[in-house]
Amino acid sequence: MVHLDRLQRPLRNLRLSVTDRCNLRCAYCMPEESYTWLPKGRLLSFEEISRLVDVFLDLGVRKLRLTGGEPLLRQELEVLIAQLASKQRLEDLALTTNGILLAEKAQALRTAGLHRLTVSLDTLDRRRFAALTKRDGLESVLAGIEAARRAGFQRIKLDTVVLRGTNDDEIVPLMEFARDRDLELRYIEYMDVGGATHWKRETVVSRAELLERLRAAYGPITPLAEHDSAPAERFLLSDGIVFGIIASTTQPFCSTCDRSRLTADGMWYTCLYAPQGTNLRDPLREGATNAELAQRILGRWSERADRGAQERLAMHERTALASSEELRANPHWEMHTRGG
Repeated sequence: MVHLDRLQRPLRNLRLSVTDRCNLRCAYCMPEESYTWLPKGRLLSFEEISRLVDVFLDLGVRKLRLTGGEPLLRQELEVLIAQLASKQRLEDLALTTNGILLAEKAQALRTAGLHRLTVSLDTLDRRRFAALTKRDGLESVLAGIEAARRAGFQRIKLDTVVLRGTNDDEIVPLMEFARDRDLELRYIEYMDVGGATHWKRETVVSRAELLERLRAAYGPITPLAEHDSAPAERFLLSDGIVFGIIASTTQPFCSTCDRSRLTADGMWYTCLYAPQGTNLRDPLREGATNAELAQRILGRWSERADRGAQERLAMHERTALASSEELRANPHWEMHTRGG
């Protein structure tokens, strides 16, 4: 049975954060000097995660993406992946990583049954990487990408957040890097959500501008006619190379969004911009049955009318979603806690 929200969007796609911790401090996500972390005792165990995933599968979810923070910081993550991969109703099991630990983890992830990988890569310049992330880790990321290829992962994607004046001069070099390795690059507009406390409208490089610059470099670009709810709009270069653009800031896709997010401590959010979440951890630990948990989820989804990105786009004076003070008071606002 398909369960629809008030805008007729199905409950089908779950993003699951396994930790709020991260080993990078990317300027567009974690620019502050200090952060408030979730207490470890509140984090869901693998068994609790597996049970909640079963409930979501009962309700029609078929796609699951593991996120963070940086998910590879979660100890023995391959054990959880093996548990999830064994669920036959799950059609797609993916993971997004910054790649720092991927070289040592790639084969174990593949062996455990992970279907797909997305790696964040915002620059090919070592000094720029260190300035952007506050860590000297580019070589580790590049080694991780190669290890994932050797491990046999197919359709590896690269995610690049494009920032004007920071890395927008690498739009073409990053495309060439992806082309040479048969990877699919996805350019992402800089979003004003969560910890993007330094967000400014003028820093956003829009979908329209990205396409203009790519046409200047490669010639005609053909949109691919696809009819799914994936966040990236995909395009084809004249030589057959496929790439994507996630234009959440200037061209939101709220009308087709079927994604919800479960934090590492069991708070469920129906929109990346949603101010309030639904606590699934406490009823789970207090003995709620799967049917009772499902009813709690459906009660919220049936009332869902979230259009967070569209509402932000309509704002006349648009600034960062939250201040650093607000984030310290409520870390669930953070992108690294909620899971991008």
